[in-house]
Amino acid sequence: MAKIVVITSGKGGVGKTTTSASFAAGLALRGYKTVVVDFDVGLRNLDLIMGCENRIVYDFVDVLSGNARLSQALVKDKQLDNLFILPASQTRDKDALTDEGVAEIIDELSKQFDYVICDSPAGIERGAQLAMYHADEAIIVTNPEISSVRDSDRIIGILQSRTKKVVEGTGTVREHLVINRYNAERAAAKEMMDIDTISNDILKVPLLGVIPESDTVLEASNRGEPVIHFADSVAGQCYDDIVARFLGEQRELRHIDVKKKSFIKRWFGG
Repeated sequence: MAKIVVITSGKGGVGKTTTSASFAAGLALRGYKTVVVDFDVGLRNLDLIMGCENRIVYDFVDVLSGNARLSQALVKDKQLDNLFILPASQTRDKDALTDEGVAEIIDELSKQFDYVICDSPAGIERGAQLAMYHADEAIIVTNPEISSVRDSDRIIGILQSRTKKVVEGTGTVREHLVINRYNAERAAAKEMMDIDTISNDILKVPLLGVIPESDTVLEASNRGEPVIHFADSVAGQCYDDIVARFLGEQRELRHIDVKKKSFIKRWFGG
């Protein structure tokens, strides 16, 4: 049976779908048969980030409504033979997702894959709760600013009270934290929240990784490739570290310290 991992956040626009794509690709790169499911019905973006938007024939809701088989809706990744996407519908709303239908699809995917990655919509609405409900593990993505962190705290409350494991009394969801768009210089200048305050003081969730601000993320999205494939980039390396840590490897955090200015920049105030 597969391990089910939800990628979630309280606030929209924090990099959750970018994280879902790179996390799923990173697992596939390590040999795990992986599927990433887009729960953001009506506003799908995962297919764009993974570059498969022109190959979608059927979607999540088509399978739920019986208009297509699951095998017809799964789209194979362009680069990795063991990575698949189950896209969301652009023309339906989140009420099209039913508890029973989602449970059946998750159960069927669990029989076929090593990892099922659920890309949750932002917030605490129905689509987000369905994405979280079946999870074994959760990756909470937040930005280093107070509204994002506060909303993430609400999501943690749902993970600890409304998931299948908790409701049925079989355990709890293992939580991980990813801090995205971090800028060490701004954190040092108190212009944004620092890592320790977010992870240890407020959310109290184990830190899985930190993704610094990076222009490569936008470049990768525009090219339809998960940024983890950009192995020479800071963001790509940090996502690779996140996957490695998730799988139990010990890796130090990198690219999170204030860069030292060169002698010339210090001399001339640059």
